[in-house]
Amino acid sequence: MQLVRFGDPEVAFAARELPRPAPGPGQVLVRVMATSVNPLDLQTRRGDYRDQVALPAVIGNDVSGVVVETGPGADDFQPGDEVWYLAPMFAGQGTYAEFHVVDQALVARKPAGLSHVEAAGLVLVGMTVWEALVERAGVRPGERVLVHGGAGGVGSVAVQIASALGAEVITTARTRDHEFVTELGADTAIDFSAGDYVPQIRAMGGVHVVLDTVGRDTLSRSPEVLADRGRVVSIVDTPEPQNLLAAWGVNATYHFVFVSPGRAKLEALGRLVDQGRLRPVIGAVLPLADVTKAHVLLEGGSIGEGRSRPRGKIAIAVHPLDQSTHGTESSGGKE
Repeated sequence: MQLVRFGDPEVAFAARELPRPAPGPGQVLVRVMATSVNPLDLQTRRGDYRDQVALPAVIGNDVSGVVVETGPGADDFQPGDEVWYLAPMFAGQGTYAEFHVVDQALVARKPAGLSHVEAAGLVLVGMTVWEALVERAGVRPGERVLVHGGAGGVGSVAVQIASALGAEVITTARTRDHEFVTELGADTAIDFSAGDYVPQIRAMGGVHVVLDTVGRDTLSRSPEVLADRGRVVSIVDTPEPQNLLAAWGVNATYHFVFVSPGRAKLEALGRLVDQGRLRPVIGAVLPLADVTKAHVLLEGGSIGEGRSRPRGKIAIAVHPLDQSTHGTESSGGKE
């Protein structure tokens, strides 16, 4: 599915037949079993990165699939291996396609307990959270972590990983989602729509880490809930000016994350999956031909039959044999 023009999803995409890519030195050719739709895709489609995207373009970054062919020197994998990875941003063909070529150094073996749909729904969000909470914020056992938007695609993974790291997890979510985020591992859920969340958190003694997945005024308000030497990690573009003067009062550190691909993060996520401590939340699965509908859903629209933006991730099942989201299939790309 090619992005043929910037703008609304209904006019942006078209199905195209393209030559099957061939792996070069150190690369593998992967049959894409599943991918997913992320906010970065929406921004790209709208034209936020038009200087980096030459139309027509295949966009998308998540992959779970099966190795079909290896290039010279690509000895880490063999045809038939089930793999997952994050394709580099704005570099070569994206993942809304049946085949994709990638450097083997970015690829890891897919956890056996995840279906391809589940794995594709965890790649970008999982790696983003790992970089944010582990590599940047350095969350330690016993610390208190505030995850904004705990019922969302990133937030639902962040709650699980923060809990797995031994943190006490507070998250903002609508009341209807409180049971859901608690089941994921949140110790406290606060309804951000019912009033100011700051007094409730200050009454708890503040937090050591804030993960911003929602934007708006989160950056400027974070010092109000931070303990001394607290850390703020944001994954959201914030075009509006933010006043961070209050951050000096608590010796705060700010990190801004645009995730980078790599095998090490995937292997760390895979270990949590194998331990039963991490599971992607897949809210909807659509076929590749319905990428337009997936974008509409992610933007909060409706695609009929009462279907509106779901909890968790929106996945794209590229191969018709992989519609499961329960990790039960084992045949991978066999036909």
